[in-house]
Amino acid sequence: MTDSNQKSAFKLPGFIKDIPRPHLIAVGVAASLMFFALILPSNQVQANRMPLPLPSSDLESNTPSQSTQLDLPDLSQTGLPDTANTEATDPADAWQELTVRKGDNLAKLFERAGLSPTELHEVLQSGPEAKALTRIFPGQKVSFQVDDNGQLQALRYQENQLNTTEIHRDDSSFVAEKTSREPEVRHQFASASITSSLYKSALDAGLSDNMILQLANIFSGVVDFVLDIRSEDHFTVMYDEYYLDGKKIGDGPILAAAFTSQNENHTAYRYVYADGNVGYFSPEGVSMRKVFMRAPLDFIRISSPFSLSRVHPLFNTARPHRGIDYAAPAGTPVYAAGDGRVAQSSSSPSNGNFIVIEHGSTYATKYLHLQKRAVNAGQRVKQHQLIGWVGSTGWATGPHLHYEFLVNGVHTNPASIASKLPQAEHIAASEKRRFQTQVAGLQTQFAAYASHQGKLAANDDADDRKKL
Repeated sequence: MTDSNQKSAFKLPGFIKDIPRPHLIAVGVAASLMFFALILPSNQVQANRMPLPLPSSDLESNTPSQSTQLDLPDLSQTGLPDTANTEATDPADAWQELTVRKGDNLAKLFERAGLSPTELHEVLQSGPEAKALTRIFPGQKVSFQVDDNGQLQALRYQENQLNTTEIHRDDSSFVAEKTSREPEVRHQFASASITSSLYKSALDAGLSDNMILQLANIFSGVVDFVLDIRSEDHFTVMYDEYYLDGKKIGDGPILAAAFTSQNENHTAYRYVYADGNVGYFSPEGVSMRKVFMRAPLDFIRISSPFSLSRVHPLFNTARPHRGIDYAAPAGTPVYAAGDGRVAQSSSSPSNGNFIVIEHGSTYATKYLHLQKRAVNAGQRVKQHQLIGWVGSTGWATGPHLHYEFLVNGVHTNPASIASKLPQAEHIAASEKRRFQTQVAGLQTQFAAYASHQGKLAANDDADDRKKL
């Protein structure tokens, strides 16, 4: 066939012949653009295909290191937005992200993801790291990567802001790996004079509830935060804050603290033993942990002091009151004042639920009118161990703890016995050099802050005098 015959074999429709050539070119260009738009994704589509980062979970964390405590808010106690139960799928790599709902467990998440109980069993057998999946809380995220056949290829669980567990298929089994991020550590200081209460003053100084309880626990052997606190007492605290990607994620431990109560000064430094245990000591190496706590519960007002001639509120008769009443809301935790053995954990019409702890052959403590008891007779307990909760059982007019202290079987005023109790232990000779090395740096930083605060106070005084 000749070239001329080839050209004549295909004829344009008559209506196209009548269209001017420039218009035909424009139509062709537009058709080409539409074709490419259909087969190539836009920038927005490409962005949506990028792996979605897991939202940070604020669940309370495990410690980043043996000597570091990280206090993160608990998501299970935090209100979640309405979108918390949404499910997201990443089309690029088939990751399906599920949010843990109230009442969820891992089996329910696998069911929602369309996965079998067999795959759940295989995942849990992938290694000890997989145990983290049994401790999921509402608001956390679990992501699944599933292939075209509906078979699980990988699972990713962000336990908290620092720790992520990823489990992936390796041939016929699963392998679990845990990755951890190290937060940036920043030293922080806070100080304040007490006005109305230690709690309010500490909050105003920027301390969290957890930090305030740490502070009280450190000095619980030398300061009774119920009886001893006076207006104009003051404190200074040096502690760690943790940051991730420039944002604060929690508080660390108190490194050093000074507390002045009724013109008596107490200073404590944090010391990490060679075995990883932690204690707080004075600069001379005297432990802040005394044989007995000055009070068996935190920040509670005294409602009825020790007295041998108190008029009983129920019977309106003068009866000895051989202890201290700590008025507190029902359910307030009660702690063992010292190490010992539970001699009694029982109830009676007058005492309600009560506990008696023997601390060797000389000392005993009693805790009356408890809502509930947490220990049994014969059990060994440690100082500051939870033993029960404040209640109003027995002969009680309202929720409170009645606390008694006995020496050789004789009732003694708990508020005045502290000076007569055995002295605290010192740092061991084998640890002394290590202790001095650790504390030296803290002392330098603490002293520098105190000096800075002193200069600021002096400048403020000078300004006040100028105004006068």
